Amino acid sequence: MYTSAYTRPLSAALVKVAPFAVAILAGCALLWITGFAPLPAVHDAVHDVRHAAGFPCH
Repeated sequence: MYTSAYTRPLSAALVKVAPFAVAILAGCALLWITGFAPLPAVHDAVHDVRHAAGFPCH
C-alpha cells in the first residue's frame, strides 16, 4: 500500500488536536443546553456561571 509522507504529520496532528476539539465542543454543547433549559432549577444552578462567562440568559 502506498503511503504519502504528507499523511503521517496530518494524522499525528489530528491525534493531538482531537481531544481538545471534543472538549471544546462538549463544553459549548453543555453551555447551550443549560442556557436554554426550561427548568428553573437548571437555570438557577448555572445562573452566575453564565453571567461570568458572558452568556446572556435574560
